[in-house]
Amino acid sequence: MCGIAGVYHYRAGGIDPAAISGMLPFMSHRGPDESGTYRDEEVVLGHTRLAIIDLTSGSQPMSNADRTIWVCANGEIFNYIELKKKLSAQGHTFSTTCDIEVIPHLYEEYGLDFLGHMNGQFAFALWDTRQHRLVLARDRFGIAPLFYAYRGASLVFASTVKSLMPIVGSLSMDLEGLAQVFTFWNTLAPRTVFRGIRQLRPGECMVHDRDEIRSFTYWDLSFPCDGEHDISTEANAIEQIRTTLDEATAIRLRSDVPVGAYLSGGLDSSILTTLVKRHAGHMETFSVSFEDPAYDEAPFQHAMGEMLGTTHRVRKVSYTDIGNAFIDVAGHCETPVLRSAPAPMFMLSELTHSHGIKVVLTGEGADEMFGGYDIFKEAKIRRFWSKNPSSSLRPLLLFALYPYSPVQMKRSRQLLVSFYKKDLLDTDHFGYSHLPTWRNTASIMHYFSDEVKHALHDYDPMEELAAFMPAEFSTWHPLNQAQYLETKLLLAGYLLSSQGERMTMAHSVEGRYPFLDHAVAELSARIDPRLKLKGLSEKYVLKKAYEHELPREIFSRTKRPYGAPNTEAFFAQGRPRDSIRDYLACDGPGSTGLFDTAALQKLLDKCGRSGTLGFRDNSAFMGILSTRIIARLFCGD
Repeated sequence: MCGIAGVYHYRAGGIDPAAISGMLPFMSHRGPDESGTYRDEEVVLGHTRLAIIDLTSGSQPMSNADRTIWVCANGEIFNYIELKKKLSAQGHTFSTTCDIEVIPHLYEEYGLDFLGHMNGQFAFALWDTRQHRLVLARDRFGIAPLFYAYRGASLVFASTVKSLMPIVGSLSMDLEGLAQVFTFWNTLAPRTVFRGIRQLRPGECMVHDRDEIRSFTYWDLSFPCDGEHDISTEANAIEQIRTTLDEATAIRLRSDVPVGAYLSGGLDSSILTTLVKRHAGHMETFSVSFEDPAYDEAPFQHAMGEMLGTTHRVRKVSYTDIGNAFIDVAGHCETPVLRSAPAPMFMLSELTHSHGIKVVLTGEGADEMFGGYDIFKEAKIRRFWSKNPSSSLRPLLLFALYPYSPVQMKRSRQLLVSFYKKDLLDTDHFGYSHLPTWRNTASIMHYFSDEVKHALHDYDPMEELAAFMPAEFSTWHPLNQAQYLETKLLLAGYLLSSQGERMTMAHSVEGRYPFLDHAVAELSARIDPRLKLKGLSEKYVLKKAYEHELPREIFSRTKRPYGAPNTEAFFAQGRPRDSIRDYLACDGPGSTGLFDTAALQKLLDKCGRSGTLGFRDNSAFMGILSTRIIARLFCGD
């Protein structure tokens, strides 16, 4: 991955092209190896490079043969070798062995239909000097970021929000965007938490032809109508999963620098590491462990590392480590977060970078594609319960879902049943699978100040989300509906950004995600949902596909999602740690006016007294702290 920035003047009187020199330094962590620019009378393109393929001649921006089409790109085109062979046969000539060089040639050959030919993770700007056309595009899952803003007669774009600020100046918070974060954990693209700053949606292409602006979605995750899945036998599903995932992994090992893997000790990273070892031979693996045993998975990580014979390295994380790193973490996220989970990933990429590894493969996407999350099981139980809502036995199935959660297990049966019974009969709601989580998260908005509540009035983030749903959404199987929501919300806006790409790139490490190869996603969409979530057995067919290649304990262990200490990492002896104390002050710099000071003080008192807090209190604390950090860094509050 790299960093891109640019300014496009679609009318006379635009921004001085020299402004690009102020944008690029804010992306030096994304591209520490070199930088470059292209400019003419209408556009200036800037690039900071993390050199991974063609280390000597892959400088950007780069062009087609006659230098009429220019591109600066952040990311990788994994099938570039196959594309170059095909384009060469069609008469195109190449001057480098860099993967990005295929982009201008594909555009030259296919016009705006060129995006469907690429298998990759990318965000790029392409400038067509003949048609005076600027094309901005983002990969199918939104792995690579791309932000933009309009100022006067100019469009400004960049890989980070910070890189826009030398031109757009200090920012202000978008309150509706903030309400979305406090409901879905992220904003709904194109919205961000900053007024006037937008982002491309995953799978979106935006085209500027002088004064005409248009955009279109070139790819979206889609499913067959319920009952029409054409992969309905276990044997067929297993065969196709093994073939497609193997190809997706192999193609992501293309690199001119060493490639490693993240090994969490769970099913997904264990499968992935096994596949990487098959293709790459000896390899280095990296893991996070925790001093707090409630979060630690080190025994499973070591078991896989020993079985595969990898050189395994571990970053052990303490409460103090998380508290000390979190301000930097929030700055790289560029949006509030409701969990501390990005912080250990930030430290893991630092460890990876320190051992000379620029590329790591990780297991993100497997839960979304193959039905691995507890929220999918929750929804299945609740639909079963809704058919006999007076049953006292059916809701008891919910108690089997969270054996790893001491907070959930301490809840009384009455409280847990009451929580999940709300909206139980609203099975036609597009977000039925996620309603309990959304409503629970949204409850922390009561910490907003009266001024913010008044400004938001009756704004409902769920109504805005409903407008994004595909027309055919209601015809899908309930599991497929839940998969789509999870993929479009938490995966794209949080896991792949705040917890994923932004954290790896904070230390100049590129993450690659074989489970998010679009061929894997399209295959998974064709598999009968009963083979993904069989009864309450998550990722059933994925487990069956690799059950003979992994240690038995990987399959027999209780599934536990990745998590990290939250509130407990920020308090010592009942008081906020020095590193974040100023951001929690109820008055003075950083108080922002966004939150009710009396309610905040009660929350802080509770945090100082309690060892382990519940979901809402943890989410409220982390959301308020990260919002105040963001407001100070970006808005000057």
